[in-house]
Amino acid sequence: MKIAVVGATGLVGGEILKVLEERNFPVTELLAVASERSVGKEVTFKGKQIKVIGFEDAIAAKPEIAIFSAGGSTSLELAPRFAEAGITVIDNSSAWRMDPTKKLVVPEINAGELTKEDKIIANPNCSTIQMVVVLNPLHQKYKIKRVVVSTYQSVTGTGKAAVDQLFSERAGDHSRGKVYPHQIDLNVLPHIDVFLDNGYTKEEMKMTNETKKIMGDDSIAVTATTVRIPTIGGHSEAVNIEFENEFDLDEVRQILSEAEGVILQDDPKNALYPMPLTAHGKDETFVGRIRRDESQPKTLNLWIVADNLRKGAATNTVQIAEFLAKHDLVGVAQAV
Repeated sequence: MKIAVVGATGLVGGEILKVLEERNFPVTELLAVASERSVGKEVTFKGKQIKVIGFEDAIAAKPEIAIFSAGGSTSLELAPRFAEAGITVIDNSSAWRMDPTKKLVVPEINAGELTKEDKIIANPNCSTIQMVVVLNPLHQKYKIKRVVVSTYQSVTGTGKAAVDQLFSERAGDHSRGKVYPHQIDLNVLPHIDVFLDNGYTKEEMKMTNETKKIMGDDSIAVTATTVRIPTIGGHSEAVNIEFENEFDLDEVRQILSEAEGVILQDDPKNALYPMPLTAHGKDETFVGRIRRDESQPKTLNLWIVADNLRKGAATNTVQIAEFLAKHDLVGVAQAV
């Protein structure tokens, strides 16, 4: 299968190349695609150097799938052009997520909704993905009424310049151009994306709206506070879940231990719980610190961690591509 990675020179683009290789995706030809300023540069895939090409050449090459990680404005402009050429686009930006005509997909939850007619498929926000992978099996059993989530998000979610800012500040160099409005080293910023009129950030509202869409249930109430912290390796989330039905803690652990894509790490007496340091480079979502909220009935607390560049971005898109390939959902849709 001929695959294009649009935004191949970026942080997530590089991770997509790595995940395609690690998961042995059936790539017959890989097109590394980026903006004009990166054309001619090289990226590495399966030990080979591949020259970066521009958008027009990529469309002309007619790959079966194009995985986009090139920002929202690029996706809005170019994804429809790729789609018109019969190429299935899996888009990592926020551009298409809440478009009612586009599917928002986490394969463990709703890949079964995909058809050959879906030519632009949206990949959810990183912090949403890891949360819903854990929420969904619990929702099926106990029905979720309300979710309160506070996130602790890695600087890698902002990109390479943010990682450079963190390590420059750590080395005592504060002269580098700032990605954040304040120092990030030895600090915490309750500010991810832009602030909206309702006082929430765009990131917080993404978690609220995307959760409902992915899980197919607008009745789930979600409120979020998203926070940037000076770590790499993954995003962490403290999640408080109120159910309609009573639950049993042992049963909750059993459900999560059997959930696809989830690894249970819940042995606090032996200091075993999810951390960005141990989630780094992994495809799974890790959950632990499972305990009853003693302040109100039918409510659960837990802690979720995943590598935001892997399951939060690259891995999820490649899993969507794997589903499309396995179920023969790429190529020209046949008229019925």
